[in-house]
Amino acid sequence: MSNIVVLGSQWGDEGKGKIVDLLTRDVHCIVRFQGGNNAGHTLVVGGKKTILHLIPSGILQPHAHCFIGNGVVLDPRVFVDELDTLAAQGIDVGPERITISPKTHVIMPYHKFLDMAREEALSGEKQIGTTGRGIGPCYEDKAARIGIRAGDFANLDLMRSKVETALVEKNMLLQNLYGKDPVQVDEVMEQMLAVAPRIAPMLGDVSGALEAAMSDEKSILFEGAQGTHLDIDHGTYPFVTSSTTVAGNAASGSGIAPRCLDRVVMVVKAYTTRVGGGPFPTELADCDGDHLQQTGAEFGATTGRKRRCGWLDLPVLRESTRLNGPTDIAITKLDVLTGLDSIKVCTGYKFRGEIIEYPPQYQGALAEVEPVYEELPGWKEEIGGVTSWISLPTNAKEYIRYLEHTLRTPVSIISVGPDRDQTLIRK
Repeated sequence: MSNIVVLGSQWGDEGKGKIVDLLTRDVHCIVRFQGGNNAGHTLVVGGKKTILHLIPSGILQPHAHCFIGNGVVLDPRVFVDELDTLAAQGIDVGPERITISPKTHVIMPYHKFLDMAREEALSGEKQIGTTGRGIGPCYEDKAARIGIRAGDFANLDLMRSKVETALVEKNMLLQNLYGKDPVQVDEVMEQMLAVAPRIAPMLGDVSGALEAAMSDEKSILFEGAQGTHLDIDHGTYPFVTSSTTVAGNAASGSGIAPRCLDRVVMVVKAYTTRVGGGPFPTELADCDGDHLQQTGAEFGATTGRKRRCGWLDLPVLRESTRLNGPTDIAITKLDVLTGLDSIKVCTGYKFRGEIIEYPPQYQGALAEVEPVYEELPGWKEEIGGVTSWISLPTNAKEYIRYLEHTLRTPVSIISVGPDRDQTLIRK
């Protein structure tokens, strides 16, 4: 059995949740290895929609065990609410199905207050477009070695001591820099005491459990959040998330060796979307953009914000390919392109007098590029009910072949609708 990494290739919202749900039919363990509840994975099974923010998408497969790795930042209130929502649907979400690494850092109330205060203090183009979920400040505390970790739910005296230390600095910033009310230790601890009995029983050695699973020849799927171009190192900085989103972090964020990663499935939306601020070379502000936004129901699963839409950007995907080394590609939302007379694809950028095939590497430079397009024929046939490769319209197949040829990577999975069953598998 192989171990699989599933990750996004663009700016998130590629449809990773559906691909994870599909692939977990054949794996035993699913690991979330980075990010927090600023990510939302939407699953549709039998017409019923489920949106997950922290619990791995494999939870809908009753045989699978879900893990939250050390690379994640966990909002305990959101996590418990998610448990309750799934339980109300009859899904088993007990400690025998979900394990949280004690090394996972915890998003505290003051992280969210600070996140929003910072964004409010910025104006116009300087705003990052943060979800305000406290993700960045939590990762900051992790790097500053003053963070609260999930293991602290088993030692609440230690947690209180760490909160007291953290609030000295946080209240100084909230009060004196941003003019906000201070946060009280007792208020924070009251919230943590309320969720501790739900979280403490789920703590366990994720690294050890994954090692044991591999020794028993069980397969593991590593579920990424956000997208490659939101990576803190390789994305469109500073309009990025606060974690490492590329394939290499699946090992570090889960506590296993890189040699254990066998397959990397890179999820590519058939066009491009982006939420929040930041450069977007192929963004459309015309009827084609409206078609993509409306037909694709492009609203953020976490924030509800309307997504910016544009044509497929091959320079972005070339960069994702060299950063992640995918073995194969899953293409999503191909059905959204149905009905367009022609489909444009960005093949390169005009940048400072020359044509380049990869995004420029300097901060802000992507905002200077001009996309170079190639036009491909569209198709009118509805494909939501197509069940085989051979039944796809000729132009749809040519669109996929074009992508495969350019990225030199095979497309193994094709999504033609939101439901789990609206998926084609190519060998």
